[in-house]
Amino acid sequence: MSKIGPFLTIIIGLMLLSSCDLFDVHPYDGDIKGKRNINQTNIEKIERDLKNQDTIRYALISDSQRWYDELDDFVDFANNRDDLDFIIHAGDLSDFGLTKEFLIQRDILEKLHQPYVALIGNHDVLANGEDIFRIVFGPLNFSFIAGRTKFVCLNTNALESDYSSPIPDFSYIQSEREARKDEFNQTVFVMHAKPTSEQFNNNVNEVFQYSIKQFPNLLYGNHGHDHRYQNEDIFKDGIYYYGTPNIGKRQFLLFTVTQNSYTHEIISF
Repeated sequence: MSKIGPFLTIIIGLMLLSSCDLFDVHPYDGDIKGKRNINQTNIEKIERDLKNQDTIRYALISDSQRWYDELDDFVDFANNRDDLDFIIHAGDLSDFGLTKEFLIQRDILEKLHQPYVALIGNHDVLANGEDIFRIVFGPLNFSFIAGRTKFVCLNTNALESDYSSPIPDFSYIQSEREARKDEFNQTVFVMHAKPTSEQFNNNVNEVFQYSIKQFPNLLYGNHGHDHRYQNEDIFKDGIYYYGTPNIGKRQFLLFTVTQNSYTHEIISF
């Protein structure tokens, strides 16, 4: 019996094991390690801690893709304040929808002492970023109630969509108007891209505005995407949309919401 056969088998086996090092994890790989479904976990904390609270105060940040150092500095700045109830990130945690981008940003935000929620931005939906976002942060449309204020957080990144699902989702908006209606008496809408943005489905922007105005005491809208401070009454109906600078400018918006009223200011860090 020839001894060459077993010898060749061992050699081929060693070559196969060695070749495993040639395969790197795909940048869009959805094998997520670490914390998942973060929004829901933090929403439970926000709602529990702020239940029946008359005044709420939160920071609105956005567009932190590529600005890791600045996001890290924001976290340090926020952790040294004792007046923030929660943080809203209005989207674009990633530049290319890469798994690693999401996880680095997540790990920075996880150092916050305050609970936070994150919306999906137009850069986040690239490649299979939408799937990664769902795993790490949760559904693309979601809401929570802080005190007596309902925050409705929407995916408005229609331009990047293949229109297989409605963006904005009017069925979801309608359902939120009725959901837990006894627990809130004023409303704030949050999105990445505002109406009139190139990302928004502007064929329906007036229908969108009509729909959200059916909510109890709509106060204002929040958004990111444009990387600069904005304060605009888009539809000339008294409802203002406030856009926050990207985190690379080392700025964010601070909102204080009371019953029937609110204030906002730009904070630099």
